[in-house]
Amino acid sequence: MLIIKWHKWLYSNKLDELRKKKWKQLQHVLQKSPFYAAYSNESRSINEYPIMNKASFMKDFDQINTAAISVDEAFDIAFKAEEQRDFSSMIGDIAVGLSSGTSGNRGVFLANENERAKWVASVLDRVIGLSFRKRSVAFFLRANNNLYESVKSKWLSFHYFDLLDTPEKHINRLNKLQPNILVAQPSLLLELAYAIEKNNLSIRPEKIISVAEVLYPEDKAYLQKVFKQNIHQVYQCTEGFLAATCPFGTLHFNEDFLIIEKKYIDAEQKRFHPVITDLERHTQPIIRYELNDIIIEDSPCPCGKKTTAIAQIEGRSDDVLKFMNKSDKMIIIYPDFIRRAIIFADASIRDYCVIQQSDQLILLFINADNEVYEKAKNALQNVLLQHEIVKVKINRIHSKQHFSGNKLRRIRNEQKQSN
Repeated sequence: MLIIKWHKWLYSNKLDELRKKKWKQLQHVLQKSPFYAAYSNESRSINEYPIMNKASFMKDFDQINTAAISVDEAFDIAFKAEEQRDFSSMIGDIAVGLSSGTSGNRGVFLANENERAKWVASVLDRVIGLSFRKRSVAFFLRANNNLYESVKSKWLSFHYFDLLDTPEKHINRLNKLQPNILVAQPSLLLELAYAIEKNNLSIRPEKIISVAEVLYPEDKAYLQKVFKQNIHQVYQCTEGFLAATCPFGTLHFNEDFLIIEKKYIDAEQKRFHPVITDLERHTQPIIRYELNDIIIEDSPCPCGKKTTAIAQIEGRSDDVLKFMNKSDKMIIIYPDFIRRAIIFADASIRDYCVIQQSDQLILLFINADNEVYEKAKNALQNVLLQHEIVKVKINRIHSKQHFSGNKLRRIRNEQKQSN
């Protein structure tokens, strides 16, 4: 913890220098990785390393990690833990975690005791905050992990809430616990907000942290209204602790221990896929790992941080909507354009979902009456017409087809790969 704060002060305006120092140190660790040993060299540029994605990373899992753990062994212990809802198992001193696998491909991550300690220090420093007053944290997860349990201390009690439990059980536990800090997915936070409005839940957490899912601006505004406070965010995935909100509420990449390369995907160079290199991960090195998340870059934040600010995590590249227009030209529409069309169609729209099932069919859920639904449908049609997309049918559905424990994706593309 002291090292993190020392680095923040010493290198506040010299992040490049700090990253170069850590990159040099990491080369010695990479010598222990059968996959990266041939690349590692203090004078080698990061650009000489291969770019990885989930498929290639999991394919070479056995060779990448420095603990000689096989992917089969890691998955076996992680799957058993989830099936039995017992997350205390480890491989030696290595904690094993399982990603949610929103895209259908689940990933597994490893963290040793030192890495867990650094993660805890970072979370305390940037997310929870230090205090000598005893506080309780309600943390909602699909699968618990020793990484999260290690946050516990005499000043901080950690209470795991299983996402697969019923809403009634969550509400009863929360009413008894009265947590100081609430950490949950936006979809779960929305359920709790509805319960508060119905007077079924009475809690007053001093801090609320959104994790794991896209926090849509309209959902954030509603949650802030109900909970009467700013909603903080953490951007974390299998690949590491990537970003957290500053006091101004802006998400910033943790570029004191991450190298972020930006793979721009639009002509305006506003949206990009982050290519992540984690300078602190030693058991399972993360080198030039390209995420398929779509990040919208923000202008410099008033807080003064030199790290990249995130205006919005828009979703995944898999959820970009794709159509053929009347000139047989492939048109892609980013989720934010769809989102804006829906929510600006009528001020009462709060709960919605758009699902593309084929290049000629969209399913639309609007939790409102017929008049409001028609407004949303017309707004969506207008977006399509702006791109000369004319042969798309929009059908109404009466559920957003979101199941408890899965990530909420309000805009998603469920076309078959061949499309």
